[in-house]
Amino acid sequence: MAKLIYSAITSLDGYIADENGNFDWAAPDEEVHAFVNDLERPVGTYLYGRRMYEVMRYWETASTSGDAAPVMRDYADIWQAADKIVFSKTLEEAPTTRTRIERVFDPDAIRQLKASAERDITVGGPELAGQAIKAGLVDEIHLFLTPVAVGGGNQALPDGVRAHLELLDERRFENGVVHLHYRTAA
Repeated sequence: MAKLIYSAITSLDGYIADENGNFDWAAPDEEVHAFVNDLERPVGTYLYGRRMYEVMRYWETASTSGDAAPVMRDYADIWQAADKIVFSKTLEEAPTTRTRIERVFDPDAIRQLKASAERDITVGGPELAGQAIKAGLVDEIHLFLTPVAVGGGNQALPDGVRAHLELLDERRFENGVVHLHYRTAA
């Protein structure tokens, strides 16, 4: 059975974007990006809300030629090779390959996907991840804490999300980012 994994790059105070929607402070350096690439390599399917999908679809056309940094080319290849499911009531069509749109998040359908998938699945975007956590679907959480406080904005975990977590691993990077790897506990 595949694992469902939620990963987020957050400010130290728990936001993925500030009050103005900016997340330029979250851009990973080469060391962090290479680590993220290795985490994403086993992923076969990405689950996204519309807003996160609109951010991530950049990787559909990101340069995989020699002029892009190797770590960026690597991530573009990983992202393009995976299936994407976008949960949106407003998106009419997906402009990226290997992508389908679902109108509602159905926990039973995700359970079936996990049971039948040969590769891991990630859930991207805090609201969709919150729904998955509340439904008891998320197996692991990876948080990348960035050494910045933004004071408000879009929370990495929305209000009302409660989960007991077991710390599996942590890593500190040269740029001050700390990676925390948790397994959800019953």
